Amino acid sequence: MRNKTLSILIAFLAFCSLSLAWTNPIRKPSGSDPFIAYTGGYYYLLTTTWNDIEISRSTTVAGLETATKKVVYSSTTSSRCCNVWAPEVHYLGDKWYIYYTAGESASLDGQRLHVLTGGTSPWDDYTYTGQLTNEWSIDGSVIRFNEYGNYLMFSCFHGVTYQSLCIQKLGSDFVSLTENIYVISQPTESWETVGTPVNEAPAALYFGGTTYISYSASYCWTASYCLGLLVWDGKTTPTQASAWTKKNGCVFGSANSNYGTGSNGFFQSPDGSQTWIVYHATTSSSGACDDSRYTMIQLLGLHSDGSPNFGVPVPWTHAYNEPS
Repeated sequence: MRNKTLSILIAFLAFCSLSLAWTNPIRKPSGSDPFIAYTGGYYYLLTTTWNDIEISRSTTVAGLETATKKVVYSSTTSSRCCNVWAPEVHYLGDKWYIYYTAGESASLDGQRLHVLTGGTSPWDDYTYTGQLTNEWSIDGSVIRFNEYGNYLMFSCFHGVTYQSLCIQKLGSDFVSLTENIYVISQPTESWETVGTPVNEAPAALYFGGTTYISYSASYCWTASYCLGLLVWDGKTTPTQASAWTKKNGCVFGSANSNYGTGSNGFFQSPDGSQTWIVYHATTSSSGACDDSRYTMIQLLGLHSDGSPNFGVPVPWTHAYNEPS
């Protein structure tokens, strides 16, 4: 009788394990520029829609595949009605804020960064708070430094020829930018200049006591669109380009029929023991900048020196259990 009970228990645990498994992609199509935050027992997912800002939530990663999308922003104001890109939700002070890109319908020349103010949960209502930048800028993301405070990173043409990475101090109200704009990375390496020279979509990664910035390099309409990595020296003011060392070559590129891997974010597992990366990719071997891109999530590894190991994009057949 005891052996039978044990067999039933083992079978039940095996079933539970299988039920927790999920495979990529998480959102397909409409999975461009994904960002995930985990808080209060929920995973919150935002992606580019071009027309509005939507947020979905689930208590599991698997549940994000079918989670209801809630529209939290849309506008008919001509200067910010359209080309709505790369929304991210960040908790600063005691509220959640969504930073995003928007512009005009006629062209992409009017792309600027904007911010919405929410409540104590990412699921609360948001109000439009204002425009953050007055020159071409996209892909805003927050990076935090214990000594220097909070900054907004973004892609820019500030005093440079090609699309580069900029950083600017975030005001204490979290809805304004202060001080000057600083360029901290330019697309100068061969792997950053395929199609056209590009550095965009910066994302902060705090890993093993070191602060990193991952970013997307080269043109998205190529399969060479990939992730590069900057490493902060931990002592120099982060607005100085000399404070950042660029890793040699892509740290994450096309593989397993997932092309143009980029525009990523990071989130922690519920118990804080794992770091996961969320990114977009396309099945087109020539790359894509459109709505055909889908959202992928996978576990970040560890190199022997303690630095993050991005690995390669996993095939769709790869099954993950829910983050621990």
